[in-house]
Amino acid sequence: MTDSVPAASAPPTSKPVRVSDRFVAYVHRVCASTQTRAALRRGLGLPVERCNYMHRYLVPWLRDHDDQHHGDVRRAYYAVASLIAARPRSARDTTPDDSASVSWYERCNLGASLGQAVAKGVMKANSAESALHLMARQSSDAIHPGLPALIRQLQSGGITVDWAVLLEDLAWWNRSRDRIATRWLESYFRTAAGTTDPAPFDSAMENDR
Repeated sequence: MTDSVPAASAPPTSKPVRVSDRFVAYVHRVCASTQTRAALRRGLGLPVERCNYMHRYLVPWLRDHDDQHHGDVRRAYYAVASLIAARPRSARDTTPDDSASVSWYERCNLGASLGQAVAKGVMKANSAESALHLMARQSSDAIHPGLPALIRQLQSGGITVDWAVLLEDLAWWNRSRDRIATRWLESYFRTAAGTTDPAPFDSAMENDR
């Protein structure tokens, strides 16, 4: 009778890297070039059809990694690339957080970033909530032009943005707006808890409905 040799335990399988995280890493790499960063920044808030200087950097990447023919998906990639390129110097000098190992729904979405901004005094609560409620009623075409100013305000105040989460949310916005907007609002109120006061209930307004 021979002793049985215990089977070697299988090495832990690493979580596959999301396409959105790979794209964000790619944009950070190419933005090391001042010329590339300037070209990508020229697309801020613009539709893809007006982003001629960005095509050389994004068309090959999209061809090899994602659906380049879906308009919402393509615009989300162009928008996030231009936002990363337009980061203020203080944000460019900061090493991005390694969020890829965190569960997707635990990662920081735009609502959570706005909640952090309110908690740190970067934004007023009524401004942040108004921005969220407005976006919740809009299509992605209406949201994109306002993102550069909002993101710049967050980053100038030291608030981080998870670009991969923003990319996927924008890509799916027109197809799942209610679901994504609800997630943003829930994340906002969880993050800003204790720093916002509920608006007083206006019984006269309620009676007028």
